Amino acid sequence: MDLGPLTEGLKSRTPGLMDAHRRYAVLVPLVERDGELSVLYEVRARTLRRQPGEVCFPGGRMEGEETPEDCALRETWEELSIPPERVRLLGRLDFIAHRANFIMYPILGLVEERLEELRPSAAEVEEVFAVPLSHLLETEPLEYEYKLIPETGEGFPYELIGIPRDYAWQPGWENVPVYPWQGHAIWGLTGRITRHLVQLWKEFDP
Repeated sequence: MDLGPLTEGLKSRTPGLMDAHRRYAVLVPLVERDGELSVLYEVRARTLRRQPGEVCFPGGRMEGEETPEDCALRETWEELSIPPERVRLLGRLDFIAHRANFIMYPILGLVEERLEELRPSAAEVEEVFAVPLSHLLETEPLEYEYKLIPETGEGFPYELIGIPRDYAWQPGWENVPVYPWQGHAIWGLTGRITRHLVQLWKEFDP
């Protein structure tokens, strides 16, 4: 068997997340207010089918051959009307490999736009708000956990695999950081990305 084509293909291939069916990107926007940096958040419109009213970053599903940066800038333009040339990209944060078989790329960027000049899309965004970075650096998030229990469902081939029906599957755990802020709750993936940004900031600028 000729391994040449496989070997050459692997050389030019960039490994991704195995079994990931979707790729998403979000912009983590920093804005300057009153001489200090803040992190900009959205509240999703109540009319949206998925996660209405939740706090998030601008972003969405990557299309075609888009890079995470391309996607984050496009979605930010569509949701907040911030043109790409008004965003200075600072770099990628750690990506998230989600249990629902998708990967999310957070992109940190400095937005050169005043909050009062933003024109959020009413179809997608209910409101925007900014949290001073100093507050996030000084405030530990509330942290909670819940257990992920494997459930095989009907028809799982226990006999074929050769394991008992009471097989001791390894459960998982999900950590949920929550940052309360003036009536809002920054949590879920947005909370995880926020915590990661804070950790990196403290690491690079202790």
